[in-house]
Amino acid sequence: MSLQDKLNDDMKAAMKKGDKLRLETIRMVRAQMKDAQIAKMAALSPEDELGILQNAAKKRREAIELYKKGGRDDLLEKEMAELVILGEYLPKALTQEEVLSIIDATIQETGAKTAADFGKVMGKAAQQTKGRADGKIVQQLVRERLGQPAS
Repeated sequence: MSLQDKLNDDMKAAMKKGDKLRLETIRMVRAQMKDAQIAKMAALSPEDELGILQNAAKKRREAIELYKKGGRDDLLEKEMAELVILGEYLPKALTQEEVLSIIDATIQETGAKTAADFGKVMGKAAQQTKGRADGKIVQQLVRERLGQPAS
C-alpha cells in the first residue's frame, strides 16, 4: 500500500470518527502531495512522498520552537498534535547512538582526521541518515567528532 493510499484510508477513518485535527492534518499533507505531483507532471516516487512528509514535520518543529519562545501555548499544542500525527507516517527515527555509529563508520571509511574533512564526512553521513535523523543534529555530531567547534 502506497503512502497516498494509506493517507486516503486514514482520512476516511478520521471522517467517520469525527477526528477533526487528524482530518485537517491528513488533508494538508495530501494537498501538498497533489501540488507536488502537478508541479512534477508525474506520479510521486516514495522518496518524493517521504520528502513532503519530512518537510511538513520540519515546519511543525520550527513552529513549535517559535510558539514556545512567544508564549503561544494555544498554537503550540495544535502544532505538537499535528507533529505526532505526521510522525505516524515517517520512518522510525535513529537514536543518537545509531547516528554516532554511522558517523564513526563514515569517518573511518573516508579517513577523515580534521575539521577540514567535514564536507566528506557530512555528505556521506547525511545520505545514510536522510529522513531518519535531523540534519542539524547530524551536522553538530560530525563537527564534535572531527574536533571542530560548533558554529
